[in-house]
Amino acid sequence: MKGIVYKSTGSWYTVKSQNGEFYECRIKGKFRIQGIKSTNPVAVGDHVVFEVETKGDETIGIINKIEERENYIIRKSVNLSKQTHIIAANVDVAFLLVTLNNPPTFTTFIDRFLVTAEAYHINAVLLFNKIDTYNEEELLEIKYLAAMYREIGYECIGISAVTGKNVEKVKALMEGKVSMFSGHSGVGKSTLVNAIEPTLQLKTSKISSQHMQGQHTTTFAEMFDLSFNARIIDTPGIKGFGIVEVNKEELGNYFPEFFALKEHCKFNNCLHREEPQCAVKEALENDEIAWSRYKSYLQIMEGEEEHYRQTQHGN
Repeated sequence: MKGIVYKSTGSWYTVKSQNGEFYECRIKGKFRIQGIKSTNPVAVGDHVVFEVETKGDETIGIINKIEERENYIIRKSVNLSKQTHIIAANVDVAFLLVTLNNPPTFTTFIDRFLVTAEAYHINAVLLFNKIDTYNEEELLEIKYLAAMYREIGYECIGISAVTGKNVEKVKALMEGKVSMFSGHSGVGKSTLVNAIEPTLQLKTSKISSQHMQGQHTTTFAEMFDLSFNARIIDTPGIKGFGIVEVNKEELGNYFPEFFALKEHCKFNNCLHREEPQCAVKEALENDEIAWSRYKSYLQIMEGEEEHYRQTQHGN
């Protein structure tokens, strides 16, 4: 049988089969996923092949194959430095909720998110939330930011999860796809998800209270079917969407506007810093590339962590 993993708790996996039934499954033997040292070989969103075994009254599934992944998102495992934890697989679109204030979302955070999405080959969309709360000046700032990211090629939508403005637009982008929502605490992620699918509110609150006891510090991702032919992966641990370890030589490839100019640099391994005749720096001087993007690029390149985020957002 074939199915999709909807929930993973480390040793058990909830799989939805092609006929729509859910099965509690275990893994057969040891999986070796090529090139990934992972604490969890099977992740939410994985397409798997499994067989069903009946022992007495109990029916359990045995997963014996993971289909090839379109993409996956990993984070470092908390306890083992060399190991990684796959948060989700086969994600079609990652939405980032951005707020100008209350809490502020800085361009450096947006850019890290976008670099990570590019590195994982996931389509990213920026949602500028709480637009019902901004004054004229703040709205101009939002418009400026949205225009900047649109020019690079990212879809940007001004929304209000509270008033429902453009929520239908977001739903249209989700249809037929597996989506994920990210953003700092307080940007209105839950409010938006509940505006998109009001029935989900019951599910998520019920699930979290159910598992409060004896739950490990890691919170597991879970996928939900929505009423309009869409699925959402709820990942409590993905707020930071921490930057992947990117080789310095590759980082510029994840900034689409830098990548587009790369072939015009004098050196094909140009890092767009000190090198002469660098097309990226020329574009920067001519205001064809945003300075905030270049600043983010340098920060990531130099391995600077987002210290300000801890202090300002308590994340």
